[in-house]
Formats: sequence, structure tokens, C-alpha cells
Amino acid sequence: MSEEAKTSEEKQAAEAQGKNQVALEMMKFIAVNTGYGKGVASAGFAGKSTVRSPEEHAEALIELFKRCREVVNG
Repeated sequence: MSEEAKTSEEKQAAEAQGKNQVALEMMKFIAVNTGYGKGVASAGFAGKSTVRSPEEHAEALIELFKRCREVVNG
């Protein structure tokens, strides 16, 4: 493999990694500041609480990350 092709592939990999990092930081910011994916625990007469299981919470965060990647990749 030529050096030019190798450096081009390395640049593409670094760019993809950078975009994934931006998407991850965006996802963390949204999740922390909004409580995204946790559900809402209600008190009083509001009815049934909607606390999610750990698996449901993880799935919601994965979906959020996918949405953030779409935004970052344009």
C-alpha cells in the first residue's frame, strides 16, 4: 500500500473518530441536562410512574447517540 493511500485512510479514520467524539459529547450534554431516557417518577395523584429499566434507559441513550451522529455527519 502506498504512503499516500495510507495517510488518506488514517485521515478519514481520524475524522470519523472526531465526529463520533463530538456526537458523544453532544449526547452526554443532552442526557445530563434533560434526564433524557430516565423516565419520569411522579408523586401524588399523577398516576402510574414511568421509571425505565436500565435496559430501556441504555436503549434510549443509544438512540440519542445515533441521532446526534446524524446531526454531526450532516
